[in-house]
Amino acid sequence: MRRRQFILALGGAAAVWPLTTRAQQPAVPVIGLLHSASPGGFAFYVTAFRNGLKEAGYIEGRNVAVEYRWAEGQLDRLPALAADLVSRQVAVIAAETRSTLIASAATTTIPIVFTSGGDPVKLGFVTSLNRPGGNITRASFLVAGKRLELLRELMPSATVIDYLINPDSALGQPEIADAEAAARTHGLKLHVVNVVNARGEYDFDQAFATIAQHRPDALFVGGDPIFLSRRRELVPLVARHAVPAIYNQREYVVAGGLMSYGTSISDAGRQAGVYVGRILKGEKPADLPVTQSARFELVINLNTAKTLGLKVPLTLQVAADEVIE
Repeated sequence: MRRRQFILALGGAAAVWPLTTRAQQPAVPVIGLLHSASPGGFAFYVTAFRNGLKEAGYIEGRNVAVEYRWAEGQLDRLPALAADLVSRQVAVIAAETRSTLIASAATTTIPIVFTSGGDPVKLGFVTSLNRPGGNITRASFLVAGKRLELLRELMPSATVIDYLINPDSALGQPEIADAEAAARTHGLKLHVVNVVNARGEYDFDQAFATIAQHRPDALFVGGDPIFLSRRRELVPLVARHAVPAIYNQREYVVAGGLMSYGTSISDAGRQAGVYVGRILKGEKPADLPVTQSARFELVINLNTAKTLGLKVPLTLQVAADEVIE
């Protein structure tokens, strides 16, 4: 990256260094990555984010630094984490839905690049998709209805579906509205089951005790990132209760889940990295359109289907982007 461009990306005043001396190099820009979940569950996302930065010409540790702030599922920690990044005057903040809500309350000047499972206009992130305005931009996706449709195709006789959500999530109500509309369309009865946050820890056991009482035909797992970060705990619980479940990300299916449909978080992370790079080069978030993710993937685990006594229709297998056998 040219030195002049580098200085402009930092917002500093123009300066000239003698080419014949070993003058001290300007400080690299610092990015803040703010997330409500845990780093262990989102290592793949961080890798994708770094790849996106690299596409834009930035390599962590060489010409850009990243300050990571993880709430570890304790949402009450997010305001302090966001305030810390703002106090450090990071150049850009990258965040998911819940973190974006907190970060946008902490700053109206530092650019925020977000990935979201909800409608960014309804969530109040931007004024429009084409011209976001303000300091926030990026991608969104909301496909709860399609997941119920696929679940119905896999299990045509299903009539009762339990819907596992995090009531603290900003996506909770929009997801519920989308899922309930789809359930009515397909003649399904939908029960919402909350995963309650008790003293800073989400109680999956209590939620599954409720599911055991309902004895639903299938389970629909909401798109909260805290669920994804704890998939190695959640997927075995689903298996223990022998309930067919559909998720929003392939990572669940790789961990032994039955089926998933949704946008690729890895791809979203990569695109977020690219957008951060564009902002570092001088583009304004107000002028960068919020892109709707166009890459969705259907993943099916045939081993899990067999364990559950389900025969996956050939039409679904052919439509799947990935089939795990």
